[in-house]
Amino acid sequence: MSDFTSWRPHPWHGLASGPGAPEIVNAYVEMTPFDVIKYEVDKPTGYLKVDRPQRTSSSPPTLYGFIPQTFCAEQVAALTPGAKAGDGDPLDICIISERPIDRADIILTARVVGGLQMLDHGEADDKIIGVLLKDPVWGEVSDLDQLPIALVDRLAHYFETYKLEPGEPAVTVVSRRYDRRHALSVVAGALVDYQKHFPPR
Repeated sequence: MSDFTSWRPHPWHGLASGPGAPEIVNAYVEMTPFDVIKYEVDKPTGYLKVDRPQRTSSSPPTLYGFIPQTFCAEQVAALTPGAKAGDGDPLDICIISERPIDRADIILTARVVGGLQMLDHGEADDKIIGVLLKDPVWGEVSDLDQLPIALVDRLAHYFETYKLEPGEPAVTVVSRRYDRRHALSVVAGALVDYQKHFPPR
């Protein structure tokens, strides 16, 4: 009989970061490319909640969620020029899959290939980019420059516009796109930040 958990673990604190983190990571999916509602995990309960309806027609071009047992604090902020702090959330990840996955509140395993360096209200809010492990089309991708530029452009545009309010200035800025090497440093930093701020009980 295989091991199992008697109770559903918290997606952020109860799931493992991945079988080969920082390179091969687990991801908890909060949103799909079909969502025009912004969903995110409720931190106290671990349930998926409605954060807000999108004000525009913007929707994420890939699966979107976070890497469990990561935290964006001092280590992540130090890797982002101009950041006054980390955003205090788990590290976000966008996962590319050839076959449509149309449901959230799932976990999957991905290979980290790059990322977007983003400031949100002056705080580091990196968006790691990964590919679904064993994906028949994208599974062999190992670095950002192997992805179509149009797809990376769509990701950057989504995050530059997903918090836009009519008549208000933008609060998010994607300052650069980075390769696998830097992405691994960001994931490693977020793992360290988590251990510091959420030490084992």
